[in-house]
Amino acid sequence: MEKKNIWENYSQKQLKELENLNLRYRKFLDGGKTERECVDYIVNAIEAEGYRELAVLEKEGSGLKPGDKVYSVWMNKSVIMFQLGDQPFCAGMNILGAHIDSPRLDIKQNPLYEDGGFAYLDTHYYGGVKKYQWVTIPLALHGVVVKKDGTTVELNVGENEDDPVFFVSDLLVHLAAEQLEKKASKVIEGEALDIIVGSKPIVIDKKADKKTEKKHAKDEKDAQSAAKDAVKEGILHILQESYGIEEEDFISAELEVVPAGSAREAGFDRSMILAYGQDDRVCAFTSMQAMLDTPQTDRTLCCILVDKEEIGSVGATGMQSRFFENAVAEVMNLAGEYSELSLRRCLAKSCMLSSDVSSAYDPSYASSFDKKNVAYLGGGMVLNKFTGARGKSGSNDANAEYIAHIRDVFEKGKIHFQTAELGKVDLGGGGTIAYILARYGMSVIDSGVAVLNMHAPWEATSKADVYEVYRGYKAFAAGADAEKIL
Repeated sequence: MEKKNIWENYSQKQLKELENLNLRYRKFLDGGKTERECVDYIVNAIEAEGYRELAVLEKEGSGLKPGDKVYSVWMNKSVIMFQLGDQPFCAGMNILGAHIDSPRLDIKQNPLYEDGGFAYLDTHYYGGVKKYQWVTIPLALHGVVVKKDGTTVELNVGENEDDPVFFVSDLLVHLAAEQLEKKASKVIEGEALDIIVGSKPIVIDKKADKKTEKKHAKDEKDAQSAAKDAVKEGILHILQESYGIEEEDFISAELEVVPAGSAREAGFDRSMILAYGQDDRVCAFTSMQAMLDTPQTDRTLCCILVDKEEIGSVGATGMQSRFFENAVAEVMNLAGEYSELSLRRCLAKSCMLSSDVSSAYDPSYASSFDKKNVAYLGGGMVLNKFTGARGKSGSNDANAEYIAHIRDVFEKGKIHFQTAELGKVDLGGGGTIAYILARYGMSVIDSGVAVLNMHAPWEATSKADVYEVYRGYKAFAAGADAEKIL
C-alpha cells in the first residue's frame, strides 16, 4: 500500500487549526519537562474545563451522574480523567492511555562532590538512552527536594535566558584517538555522565568573627576539609542561600537533568517540531486535548497519563500499579454502580488506544527499517498492531476484529492513518503500556505519532501528524464501541 503525505489534504481552516494546536503543544512541552510538571499543567488545564478532583468529591460524599467530569492524581506523577457517559459503566469505557515520563539523567542520593577544581552532581540515567548524546549540550535541572519537616522545594534551573545551565564534559578530539576506537555504547560510560555545576571556590574571610568561622568549620579538621573542597562548599552555600537546601536533603530529592531550552519549529517550512520529551508527551497532550474537546458520549471516556513506562511501567505510579483500577472503582462507587463484577465487566468491555509513539523512517539509516512497514513523518496517525522485541516478546498484538472496527471509526471520521512496525524484525524492539491494559480482557491497539531521533535529547515530529492523531483520538472517543466487536 502506498504511503501518502497528508499535508495536501487539509483545507485552510484545518491548517489554521493545525498551527494553533501545535502552538499549544509546544507550550505543554515547555511547561512539562518532568512527570510532576506535566501533572501540574494537566490539572490546571482540565480544572479550567470543569473537571473536579475525585478525592474532594469523596470527602464531600458527592455522587456522579452522566456528563460529570472527574480526575484523580496519584503521587503527583500520574493522572486519570473521566467523562461519564449515558450508558452504565458495565458497558465499558473508551480509553486513551499515554505516558508522561521520558529518558533523562536522574541525580543520585549522595551526588555532590569535587574533583579537579570542578563541582559535580553524580547521575544515573533513566530509560533507554545513547549516553554519548548527552555530553556537551546545555542541561537544566528540574525537580523537588523534600526536607525532613515535609517542606517541598521546587527547582527549575536552566530554562530562563538568565539562568545558568549545566553540562557533561567530553574529551577534546585532539586527545580522543583511543576513545574513538571504542564501541558507541562504551564511548561514554554511565558513571561518566556527571554534570558540572560549578568551578569557583568559596571565599572564607579569615578575619571573620568567631561565629562566622564556626559556621563554615566547626573545628580545625573541618576547616581543612572546607579548604580542600572549596568549590563544593561554594555550591552548598548557594543552595542554602537560594533554596534552603542542605547536602543531606539530596537523600529525599527527585531531581531530573533534561536538555535546556524550549520546543522549536524545525525546517525552513516550519513543518516539524524539535523538542525534548516528545516520547510520549506528544500522545499525552493530544489525548488530553481530544478528551477535553469531545462532548458527552454514550460511553464513559477515560484518559490515563502515567509514569514509569520508560523503565517497564513499574512502581506505584507505573501502569502495573493498581491505581488505575482503584480509580475506576471509586468513580463507579460515586456513580452508584460499583460491585466487583461490574468493575470486571467494565474493564473487559472497554476499548483502548494505547497512545505511544512509533519510530519514523530515517533515510540516513534506511537499512534498519522495513520500508513497507514503517511510519513516515507526515504520514498521519500510526497504528501498531504489535510492538515487543524480535518474536513479539512483550507485545499486545491486537485482534483483527478490533482493528477492523478502528478502521471503520477512522474512515467515518476521515482520519488519515498508517500502519507500522518499530523496525526490522531482528534489530530490537520496544514496548508500551498496551499489554498491561490487555490483561483485563479489553480490546487494545497501539497508536500514536511517528518520531525521528526517538529517545535522543531532541526529538522531531511532524505538525501534521500531531494534528491528525488529535483528530484520530477524538474520532475514537466518540465512535468506538466494544459491542460491535465482542
